[in-house]
Amino acid sequence: MGKKTVGVKRRLAKFLKANRRPPLWVIIKTNRRFVRSPKQRHWRHKKLKV
Repeated sequence: MGKKTVGVKRRLAKFLKANRRPPLWVIIKTNRRFVRSPKQRHWRHKKLKV
């Protein structure tokens, strides 16, 4: 692994932000219908195509 380019680093940051769960108030308001975000992924199960 060499150094990351700026483009790769920005894409990784974008994926990192998308991997968060929805806010608690959304989970409570929807009566736990939305517990996971559709963009959520596990670091080991699904690899990124960066």
